[in-house]
Amino acid sequence: MKRHWKVGDLAKLTGLTVRTLRFYDQIGLLSPSGQTESGHRLYSESNLSRLHQILSLKELGLSLEEIKLALSGGQISPLEIVNLQINQIKEQIKLQQKLLEQLRHVSKLMQGKAELTVEDFTSLLQAMKMGFEKPVIERQTSWERHLDLLGDFLVEESGIPRHKEENQ
Repeated sequence: MKRHWKVGDLAKLTGLTVRTLRFYDQIGLLSPSGQTESGHRLYSESNLSRLHQILSLKELGLSLEEIKLALSGGQISPLEIVNLQINQIKEQIKLQQKLLEQLRHVSKLMQGKAELTVEDFTSLLQAMKMGFEKPVIERQTSWERHLDLLGDFLVEESGIPRHKEENQ
C-alpha cells in the first residue's frame, strides 16, 4: 500500500517548512501527486524520493533553477546523486583528518613546551580554513561546471567515454 502525506506531515517528516514545500510546488520543482477531497496537497513516496534528490543537489551547491533543469532533463539519476554525496563526504573527511593531524602536531609541540614556529601556525590556519570552506563543488557557480564534474564522475564510475571522439 502506497503512503501519502499531507504537506504539514511531509514538513514534519523532512524537517522542512510548509512554506518551503509550497514554494517548491509554486516554482514547479516538487508538485504533489494528488490532493484530498478538501483540496489538501498529498505527497507520495515518489515525491519523497524527488525531495531527497532536490535537497541532495541543493546541499551540493546547485541553485533551485539548476536543480530544476537537472531533474527535468533527466540528466541526473538518484544513484548518481547518492554517489556524488558519498564523494563529497569522503572529501570532507580527508580535510577533517588533515586538520586533526595539524592539531595533534601543535598539541604535541605545546605539551613538550616547544616553541611553535610561524610554519606551525600557518599550516594549522590553512588546515582550519580548508575545513571551514565549502567543498569545491559548492564554490562553483557555473551550471556547466557542475555538469562537467558530473560527467567526469560518470566517466570515472562507468569507464564509458563521454564523447565519441574519446573512442578514436
